[in-house]
Amino acid sequence: MNLLKSCVLGLTVITTAGLSVQCKSDKKEKQEQGVVQKDNVTIEKSAYGTTAKGEKIDSYKLKNQKGMEVDIMTYGGIITSLKVPNKAGVSEDVVLGFNNFDQYTKDNPFFGALIGRYGNRIAKAKFSLDGVEYKLAANDGPNSLHGGPAGFHKAVWTAEEAKGGENATLKLKYISKDKEEGFPGNLTVFVTYTLTPDNTLEVLYEATTDKKTVVNLTQHSYFNLSGDFTKTILDNVVTIDADKLVPVDETLIPTGKLDDVANTPFDFRKPKAIGKEIETVNEQLKRGKGYDHCWVLNNQDKGFRFAASVYEPTSGRVMEVFTDEPGIQLYTGNFLDGTLPTRDGKTYAHRTGLCLETQHYPDSPNQKDFPTTVLNPGETYKTKTAFKFSTK
Repeated sequence: MNLLKSCVLGLTVITTAGLSVQCKSDKKEKQEQGVVQKDNVTIEKSAYGTTAKGEKIDSYKLKNQKGMEVDIMTYGGIITSLKVPNKAGVSEDVVLGFNNFDQYTKDNPFFGALIGRYGNRIAKAKFSLDGVEYKLAANDGPNSLHGGPAGFHKAVWTAEEAKGGENATLKLKYISKDKEEGFPGNLTVFVTYTLTPDNTLEVLYEATTDKKTVVNLTQHSYFNLSGDFTKTILDNVVTIDADKLVPVDETLIPTGKLDDVANTPFDFRKPKAIGKEIETVNEQLKRGKGYDHCWVLNNQDKGFRFAASVYEPTSGRVMEVFTDEPGIQLYTGNFLDGTLPTRDGKTYAHRTGLCLETQHYPDSPNQKDFPTTVLNPGETYKTKTAFKFSTK
């Protein structure tokens, strides 16, 4: 049943999917927007834009009663806005984004997007499975980055499920065809965003394939917990539960070994401001132009666990990251250069956002000693990450 066509003025319609839709009195609004409300959460659907191919893009706003709301569109599964309260109870946007759809379709550094098939880099844009070499699209010098130029961040996802209850949930689906961007197998992907009552945004990734392939999915939001996008993130205090780092070569491809973080600028086992050592003379920092590295998370045998946190002192906001992945990439917005527009007509300057991307290590398909990213037919890829927001 189409939610937007099932409303009768003044009534609440319960659809066959169990959704409660509050109908609007304005006829135009009824046609363009559906509001699902149950218990303490709401989900609002609205039209967001149209692709060059004529595909209609929808946006879903998930809201709870604690002042947190997240906007997600079906283009790229992109988080376009995420508002959370500061220590004074004022909700502000804490992710970098644009104020119009067209800007998202242009080249940008993956703002808010779902990344696939393979998050991070694959060396020389190729890998082999069972003796067969697969050539990928090179979009980062000689390497493949984040699934290629037309990866999942450019895909149109379908919203398969949106429901209220204790949580606000949006389930997205995308079928990546065999040889898309060079990857083998028809891959069916589900990503479920869940907003909980305690201001946690959960991201559940699931995938199946009909041919042996590699998969490494992640979420690429840029966070600035101050809510002021003219501020850098250098005073943000970061903790990463990792004893080791994945060092990289000049093209940001892993060397194959793992380095201890002790006595290096990469030691975030105790809370430390990002800016404290980011300008230290260090070959790895030079190669990444700052932090743009994957940390080897501790306690990998314990599954879903604490991985990292960020504290922004002015707003008092805290973001904790939990995951069952083996690694996490901290990227400190080193390539933001003042050319991309903010929502209020300014520009995103150098290091005004940071990413914490939960994932497998870069270039795993070519690194035999790294945890495998191979997915076989009959298996289900499943991984979960959560971003929990609070204040102190």
